[in-house]
Amino acid sequence: MNGLIMAAQLIGGLAILVSLHELGHFAFGIKVEKFYLFFDAWGFKLFSFKKGDTEYGIGWLPLGGYVKIAGMIDESMDTEQMQQPAQPWEFRSKPAWQRLIVMLGGVTVNVLLGIFIFWMLTFRYGESYLPNSEAKHGIVAYELAEQIGLHTGDRVVAINGKPFERFSELWSSEVLMGNSELSVVRGDQQLTIKVPGNFLEDLSDKGRGSYIADAPRIEIRVDSLIAGNGAEKAGIRKGDQVIGADGRNIRFMDELRPLLAEKKSSAITLDVLRGTDTLHLPVEVAAEGTIGFFPLVDFKTKTVQYGFFQSLPIGATKAWTTLTDNMKGLAKVFKGEVAATKAVAGPIGIAQIYGSTFDWFKFWTLTAILSMILAFMNILPIPALDGGHSLFLLVEMVKGKPLSDKFMERAQMVGFVILIGIMIFAFGNDLWKVFMK
Repeated sequence: MNGLIMAAQLIGGLAILVSLHELGHFAFGIKVEKFYLFFDAWGFKLFSFKKGDTEYGIGWLPLGGYVKIAGMIDESMDTEQMQQPAQPWEFRSKPAWQRLIVMLGGVTVNVLLGIFIFWMLTFRYGESYLPNSEAKHGIVAYELAEQIGLHTGDRVVAINGKPFERFSELWSSEVLMGNSELSVVRGDQQLTIKVPGNFLEDLSDKGRGSYIADAPRIEIRVDSLIAGNGAEKAGIRKGDQVIGADGRNIRFMDELRPLLAEKKSSAITLDVLRGTDTLHLPVEVAAEGTIGFFPLVDFKTKTVQYGFFQSLPIGATKAWTTLTDNMKGLAKVFKGEVAATKAVAGPIGIAQIYGSTFDWFKFWTLTAILSMILAFMNILPIPALDGGHSLFLLVEMVKGKPLSDKFMERAQMVGFVILIGIMIFAFGNDLWKVFMK
């Protein structure tokens, strides 16, 4: 069932993005012969119908979609049509500047769609965040954070010399892309921690849980109890504060969890502060390493609501940041700072990001991100992609005459091989990660 929910969200998001992208290529009265969501590879399709001069359909291979534009050398390699006299409704009959607009139409739609979704999400939900000032007891540092010099309890007060407002900025691309500096307060010390250039690759390899906890460090104050579990049976009450365990002084949840893991299916003695009294209570630990209580999380989050037009520049900034982050990530791959296996995700990987539970905010946020990624990938100067066609049109406009059909056919073949290679790599990478886990 979880897999079905993941797949449904992925297909739903791609259906929106691909359909609108391909609609962006309709312009200047150029005839579109086929409009397909997903690919009807080897002639197999799930559904199709014809309206006017266009065949609309759904293919079986969910790797995007395509439109077959009349009079254009594209992935269909319809050379027979190109040998016929040019017709006024064909792509090749239009001026180069019109053909360039047609080619850039899909990318433009994806960019505008990404901005629109981020805009509407900001208007509808506002922006809720945890101020960095709420991290009074610092961060919880895991393996990768410790490797670069961060410790649990550190208070990060600046990124690249600039104080920051939101705790989540510790997960921003400015930090994760590496070659950055964190200003840290550790006790009475002021330290500078350098984030190496290959940090993102290590993070991708070891996973999100290897960096820092999503929330700051919290003290062990009991907020609620689970009936019938060890904490309730031992007499622990709401409001109690745990200050020690088995003779050790502890104050924070990150200190208690590993002790409970060591005491699975046995007992642990907790020192509990209740008012001015200190109690020493033996507590049964379940086989899962839990004792059945929820700690008090008293962080004060902030929510900023924006008006309809106020939300637009914020949404546009989020879209632009998504685009530039992908550009930076690709640059790191080419520089060898991040392995391609860590940076590339195929349909399975993307479906896993959507997750096995449905949430409108998450769905639309990821769809907006994918829209910007789709725009970026399509504008790359690879033959068979919009960027490749646009590059050839710019060359034509400079030369004053089109490139030869023979050259275009060969370029399409090269582009097609590149794209197939990327698809195989992405699928294989996804499957490798699934089986390795």
